[in-house]
Amino acid sequence: MEVERNWMRICVMNWCILSLVLALQVGCASHRMTNQSQKSEVRNQQLAAELTNQATALLGEDPAKAKQLLHQALKADLYFGPAHNNLGVLHLQRDELYEAAEEFDWARRLMPGHPDPRINLGLALEQGGKIDDALAAYASALEVYPNHLPAIQALARCQIRYRQRNGQTEKLLKEIFFRGSAGWKSWAKNHLDIE
Repeated sequence: MEVERNWMRICVMNWCILSLVLALQVGCASHRMTNQSQKSEVRNQQLAAELTNQATALLGEDPAKAKQLLHQALKADLYFGPAHNNLGVLHLQRDELYEAAEEFDWARRLMPGHPDPRINLGLALEQGGKIDDALAAYASALEVYPNHLPAIQALARCQIRYRQRNGQTEKLLKEIFFRGSAGWKSWAKNHLDIE
C-alpha cells in the first residue's frame, strides 16, 4: 500500500514536472516567434515616404529608377500605401494590368480614406474591359471622398463612354460643368445639352 502511494506521488510529480517543462517550452517558443515576427515587421515609414517621393519625381522621366526606388520603399515598409499606388501607376503605364490592379488593391486597403488608389484601380479595370468593376471602383472613390472632382470625372466619363448612364450621371455632369477645367466643362456641356 505504501509502495502504491509512493508510486502515485512519483507519477503525479512527474506529470507536474512534465507539464511545467511543456509549458516552459511553449512559452519560450512563443516568445521566440513573437521576437522574430517583430524583427521581420520592423517598419521605417519615414524612409519609405522619402523613397516614394523620390520615385514620384521620376515616374515620367525614368520609370526604371522609379520602380527600383519604390521596391526599396516597400522593403523599408511593406505597408506604405503610396508606394503600392505609385508602383501600380508604373505597371499601368506598361499595360501590366493585373500587376497594376494588384498594387492598387493593396494601396486601397492600406489607404482606406483616400480616393486615388480606387480611381487608379478603376482605370486598370476599365482598360482590362471590366467595366462594371471599374464603375464600382470609381463609385467607391466617391464614397470615401464625396465630391472629389477626379472621381466624379472618372465615373461620369466611364458611364458615358460605355453607355452606362443612370440617374446619377446628370448630377455628375453638372458638377463637372461647374467645377471642372475648361476642357472638362466643354466635355460636360456636350453631354448635358446645356446652351
